[in-house]
Amino acid sequence: MPLIPEEPQIHESVPGPRAVPNPGRSAQTPRPVPGPGPRPVPTRPVGAGSDRGPIPSPRAPRATATAPATPAPAAGPQVQLIPAPAQGALDAADEAVDLLLDTGREPGEILVLTTGDPHPWAAHELSFGEASYWAQHDAGDDVFYAAADATRVKPRPVVILAVNGGGDEAVTAAVSRAGALLVVCGDPQRVNALLPAGV
Repeated sequence: MPLIPEEPQIHESVPGPRAVPNPGRSAQTPRPVPGPGPRPVPTRPVGAGSDRGPIPSPRAPRATATAPATPAPAAGPQVQLIPAPAQGALDAADEAVDLLLDTGREPGEILVLTTGDPHPWAAHELSFGEASYWAQHDAGDDVFYAAADATRVKPRPVVILAVNGGGDEAVTAAVSRAGALLVVCGDPQRVNALLPAGV
């Protein structure tokens, strides 16, 4: 059966990463894909001689030697600032959580940190003991609230920082825990002075 020239251009069956976005991630945080992406299937015109050798498979290594690609430097999280006084930072953080959940973020992706007094949820959960409080953190299936300078807090894709008092070192500690997005609720002058350059 002769080949129709258009047939090799159909790429649905080519293995590799799919172009369908993950519903739990936003478009601004592309999912890293190990290795090269799919390449077009090479075609040979109908009737071409076989004297040029076989057509390499899309997954075959390149024949030319190239230097390994140097990975791009890791970019810091995207930072969004929500201006709020210290007394209103917790309310602004709660509104940011609601907005993120409404736009499709998974609860387990969100970490809310406070620089001053603890969030009421954290204070309530800690009243049952630290073991159950940190077990919820380790489960990673819901929004978690903690002090910005707590050493046991693990990074999450989204960190919301309520600058509601406390020391400056708590702000810089929170930055290192944000993966893709850092939302800072607080006084813009104080926050801008404390955020590291390049964030």
